[in-house]
Amino acid sequence: MTMPIDRRPAIVLVHPEIPPNTGNLIRVSAATGFELHLVKPLGFDVDDRSLRRAGLDYHDQAFLHVHENWSACLQALGHGTDSTNHRRRLFAMTTKGSRPYHEVQFLPDDVIVMGCETKGLPPEILTTFPPEQRLRIPMRPGIRSLNLANSAAIVAFEIWRQNGFVDAV
Repeated sequence: MTMPIDRRPAIVLVHPEIPPNTGNLIRVSAATGFELHLVKPLGFDVDDRSLRRAGLDYHDQAFLHVHENWSACLQALGHGTDSTNHRRRLFAMTTKGSRPYHEVQFLPDDVIVMGCETKGLPPEILTTFPPEQRLRIPMRPGIRSLNLANSAAIVAFEIWRQNGFVDAV
């Protein structure tokens, strides 16, 4: 199956653990039109009450996809080449990133990939990203990391801004 060139940008959470973070990103998905992909195992059930509470009533408007594993997620993202030879770019968000996210010129179908709240991306996934596609959010020294949902939202809104806030009011 080939994917059209006008795919949505996407946020991928690999093994998320905390329901309210994912719930908050369901709201971000609904607000921005971004796809939200969750890679199992998850630290919660997608019908979890706290996940629903954090997502408020936006579940119907979000673009939520749940995948059994990383390979299934990559396939669903259409990662590869389509009939126009356009390869969808994936960026790992990591505190070990070598490049600040704001230095990237994002395309309208780029994908940001984030790991779980306590461990980040599994090493076997992180090592598949070249250094220039391992992004970080600048922070003051001594600060380990930001909240997962906040980090994803920061970068998602930058992608959306760079691409003209498509469909915004």
